Amino acid sequence: MAPSDEADLVERARAGDVDAYADLLAAHQAAARRLAAALGGSGDADEVVQDAFVKAWYGFPGFRRGSAFRPWLLRIVANEARNRRRAAGRRAGYELRFATDRAASAGAEPSPEAAVLVTEARRSVVAALAGLPEGLRDVVACRHLLELSEQETGVVLGLPRGTVKSRTSRGLRRLARALEGGDRG
Repeated sequence: MAPSDEADLVERARAGDVDAYADLLAAHQAAARRLAAALGGSGDADEVVQDAFVKAWYGFPGFRRGSAFRPWLLRIVANEARNRRRAAGRRAGYELRFATDRAASAGAEPSPEAAVLVTEARRSVVAALAGLPEGLRDVVACRHLLELSEQETGVVLGLPRGTVKSRTSRGLRRLARALEGGDRG
């Protein structure tokens, strides 16, 4: 979606146009789902996204005109996911489900052997990512699973850009050590 189209949809949605808001959500739903799964566990991701979208609708008066919609929306999703995670008292066993497999989205059907390898690799990454401290895990998930910029990640997580940069670096180092079979700390 072109930025000018999104800006038009945002203004229409702010004015109460439900169809414009639905179009905005459709454009960002996959990223919101992945973020909710990354930060709160995939079991509640759909509910987190739904609740966050409702909160965003009612939170439009707080949206600054001219700001980027996606980071604003994803911050609401991130807050909702973290609130649910804390309320449920879950600290371990996080699962990440990627909305689509990149190979499948590129149109290539993986062989059964490749599908098994991808599944095993995904499980390893999920386990290693779940072993990271919350602050590092959240930043790595935003930067590398959602492919957000440092600035967008900072907005989504409420962190300064320098903190995003340092946590990304530390998180990736720890993730690499965990995947190599080294310690997770």
